[in-house]
Amino acid sequence: MAVDELQAIIQRCQILEESDFRGEDFNLFQVAGQKCLEDGYAAQLLEVIQNEKNKVIIKNMGWNLISPLVRCILAYKQEDDKRDDKREHCLKILDQLVQLCNPKELFLGLLEQIEQTSGEKVCPTVMLLLQPLQTVLLKLQNKKAYSVGLSLAMIMNQLTPLPVPYTKQQIQEDKLGLCQCCNAVVDFAKPFVNEVVKNMEKSSEYNDMELKEELLKFCMKSLKYPLLTAQLEQLEGIEEHPFRHFATEIIDILQDIRELMPLVFLHHKGKRSYWENQEFEDIERKNSADSLACLSYLMFVQHFGINCFPMVFSLFLIVFCLFASFFSHPQDLFENCLLRMEDNSLLHQYLEFRDFINVPQDLVKVMTLCPIEHLRKKSLNMLQLFIDKFDAEGKYTLFRCLLKTSNHAGVEGYIIQKIKDQIHLSLTKAHDNVWFTRHHLISLLDLVLFLPEGAETDLLQNSDRIMASLNLLRYLVIKDCESDNQTGVWTTLAKIEKNFLKPLHVGLNMSKAHYEAEIKNKRENRREANNSNTVYSLTVSEEKMPAMTTEMQLQVLHSALFTFDLIESVLARVEELIEVKVKAAMDENI
Repeated sequence: MAVDELQAIIQRCQILEESDFRGEDFNLFQVAGQKCLEDGYAAQLLEVIQNEKNKVIIKNMGWNLISPLVRCILAYKQEDDKRDDKREHCLKILDQLVQLCNPKELFLGLLEQIEQTSGEKVCPTVMLLLQPLQTVLLKLQNKKAYSVGLSLAMIMNQLTPLPVPYTKQQIQEDKLGLCQCCNAVVDFAKPFVNEVVKNMEKSSEYNDMELKEELLKFCMKSLKYPLLTAQLEQLEGIEEHPFRHFATEIIDILQDIRELMPLVFLHHKGKRSYWENQEFEDIERKNSADSLACLSYLMFVQHFGINCFPMVFSLFLIVFCLFASFFSHPQDLFENCLLRMEDNSLLHQYLEFRDFINVPQDLVKVMTLCPIEHLRKKSLNMLQLFIDKFDAEGKYTLFRCLLKTSNHAGVEGYIIQKIKDQIHLSLTKAHDNVWFTRHHLISLLDLVLFLPEGAETDLLQNSDRIMASLNLLRYLVIKDCESDNQTGVWTTLAKIEKNFLKPLHVGLNMSKAHYEAEIKNKRENRREANNSNTVYSLTVSEEKMPAMTTEMQLQVLHSALFTFDLIESVLARVEELIEVKVKAAMDENI
């Protein structure tokens, strides 16, 4: 019988000194104890452990029972109510082991169980062992900070592979127990937070930074997972949103250990890396950026911990501190900050900072490359918001930068339209805006009123840019008289005709002739085949496009011709306006 075997081992060990225990004794004790648990003799095992005579034996050997004990507790939890008594006995055994065993050995035993769990057993195992692990850590005298950090890191590493519940139903069901487990981990960390706070209150020169750093690492990991991807909006029907509660607790810990404001304002300066391997350093930097972006989002969009935020800081400083990590988190953060700023409030000097100039370029990438429509639209709105916040010289600098770097006709057309709006404001305001008139504007027009490859430019590909450029030129000719020449367009008219209008004429004639020839060929081929449903394949950038019939190809070609006719019509109108204005000026001089 398992209990008899255990008693025999206990009796033999009782007569030995603690220093005389051998490896064989540990193995026999573990096997006998495990057999007692598996055979349902948890009550008898509990009596053995509670016996005062066995205190020394349990202190040295009891931690070996952690593994079978955890398995039994989790197994009993899944059984019917008839096994509740056995589970209660196992829980009492675990409590006795925590009280009696060597803290160092028990710590390693508990951590090993967390490390070995996986899948749907992760949260139940962590929840079971958090309280025992906390008690053991509080008993440790040496390397306490290291052990706390190791425990938190191990727990978070085990939780990270689990999917984060997102919908209301998923959060309410919490099938894997992640919501409950995350908040339990915060409770686990609180005694150690209180210890740091107490030590800092005792002395303003508190130098024992190890425990504080471990707690900071835990908070950073928590910001990346689960908070970075968690649904944090208040959901109807959920009185206490588990992730909102978790976010509040993490912010509170950062505030308590006096790291909240340094993270928000100082993270762009960077920290010394401890990695010699560049790949590991890059991963750490990316994880840190994700965590800091999430922190900024929690504070400035969801308003967690905003009551701790000093109101003495100007909003542009906040925005600057957030730019470095903006694209690691949803765009709500950036949009929220911009909406709180006044138009024309950012000085052009801020564009000397790399983070400021990178933002519009990154927005353009989202606008042109992101497959998700609502994100593309939102990026476009934010680009306009971003431009509006700068002074005139800042807008001018941004326009030049985007015209040179966007490499996208649609974006360039949009920027040209915004240039036109700024010119209109400059011409209609009482004071003169030097950045969108005269020589500064002429320099900007050099980037707008030209064809990248002269007459051989792909007019169809660049149609958005060309139409925007023609509309801008038409506006300038109508709005600015040659005698006033506020915009400088009349000074540079010869250059515009040479670099833009004449090449455009030639390009239109070549393009129309080419497409008309293509239409003629398609029609002849269709008659020869006597089948308008013949299917052709098309490959673009090594990617095969959907098959096109001859009729579909003809529709595309006719659409291109319509675009050329539209460009030609606007071009003719611009040239007509120029001719009229020049003639009127000549008549005045006569």
